[in-house]
Amino acid sequence: MGGKFRARPGCVVQAYKFALDPNAGQERALRSHCGAARAAYNWAVSWVTASWWQRKAEATYGIGEEELTPWRPWSLPALRKEFNRVKSTEARFADWWQENSKEAYSTGLANAAAAFDNYAKSKQGKRKGYRVGVPRRKPKRKARLACRFTTGTIRVEPDGRHVTLPRLGTIRTHEPTVKLLDRIQAGTARILSATVRHERGRWFVSLQVETAREITRVARPDAVVGIDLGVKHLAVLADSSGEIRYEPNPKHLDGALKLLRFHSRRVSRRQGPDRRTGQKPSKRWEKANRERNKLHHRVANLRTDALHKLTTRVRAEYGTVVVEDLHVAGMLRNKRLARHVADAGFGEIRRQLTYKGRRNACPTIVANRWYPSSKTCSNCGATKAKLPLHVRVFDCDECPLVMDRDENAARNLVALAAACTTGTGVAGDQGADTAPKPRGADRKTRRQRPGRNTGRGGRAGGASLPHQRRKETGDRRQDTEAQPALW
Repeated sequence: MGGKFRARPGCVVQAYKFALDPNAGQERALRSHCGAARAAYNWAVSWVTASWWQRKAEATYGIGEEELTPWRPWSLPALRKEFNRVKSTEARFADWWQENSKEAYSTGLANAAAAFDNYAKSKQGKRKGYRVGVPRRKPKRKARLACRFTTGTIRVEPDGRHVTLPRLGTIRTHEPTVKLLDRIQAGTARILSATVRHERGRWFVSLQVETAREITRVARPDAVVGIDLGVKHLAVLADSSGEIRYEPNPKHLDGALKLLRFHSRRVSRRQGPDRRTGQKPSKRWEKANRERNKLHHRVANLRTDALHKLTTRVRAEYGTVVVEDLHVAGMLRNKRLARHVADAGFGEIRRQLTYKGRRNACPTIVANRWYPSSKTCSNCGATKAKLPLHVRVFDCDECPLVMDRDENAARNLVALAAACTTGTGVAGDQGADTAPKPRGADRKTRRQRPGRNTGRGGRAGGASLPHQRRKETGDRRQDTEAQPALW
């Protein structure tokens, strides 16, 4: 089907995701493959950790280190070799392992190998982020249904409405696959793998494709935009030409809360499942639960659609985008803000802006987490020591500027892009706030006068250098400036 794929220097790997409409038999096969992946994962976790517990028990008997049970490896080749040895004899696999593709078991073993690698790197301090614990078995009621195919027959059918997967056969898609089919027939795309997943009440297939993508020129390649995310307004955009744009927050979850409360009360009044007593749910409970889940899925789909439209529109217009490094996990610990922050999707906005910028070869600048964009005056550069969240208007103490705090923050983010390239302006003089604190000092913002920290209004004046300011204030810290991350 189509011409032969011709690799080009501009080839990228991207995914094409389509909803599926499987029949009853195909859905049973999909669930069987995903269950096989979960069973292989649980077997790998149990097989590796069994040697850990055995060594721990032997150590209590006074057995020397040399005589302890050897560690079992968790690399993918080792797990595959051991699994192929025991799959025909072990009781949990002997009767049904032949019903599914070998790719289902490879999916579970690969996930287990990655989980143990993440745990080892986290324990050794080689992995960023939160501490990763020992991999645990996946319970059937909570595990996400997913399976990945890397070999076998994976193709998009010429009719544009079906995909073919190994052992699953030809499955109808809910939406046309013409977008990918045209690239494959033109010889500019090649399918690498396919992943089936059950989420939001539907089955999806994600086809990982190597394709030749041409760089699309944005409408204003020299323009810079600073984006301040918030709850009142989803985003406040300030560009280098001085234009300000407010993006309203759709608040999809807030609009559905009244109906969600009604459905939740109806579900709670019917006979649901109880694992302690083995009680099965009634038909009326299952029907009510489906209606409630359908509403949750609709809210999630609306949110995803709105975020994609926003980020695509921004990336198609501006050449450089400046965003903040928000501590979203910390915001979710605030019980008064958690629901609104989660509904806004701050982390997803930054992720989409970053990868969509790579498509057009446009940079994304991420401001330092401790950069006081809301507390700094965008006119004179003075910095407030405190600015509570309930104060929505920024009133500068040094100049007559009175402005919405979100608009002021967006203007400061635009200045950050200029500071990255020229080394001047408000954003370039944040070394005093971002330098290492060997004595354990806090990260509180100190009040700064405009003469010490010039902004866009004082950029032409004689701004003092960072090491000169430290000498005047008697600060002995190293002359270290925190550079924002640039992709």
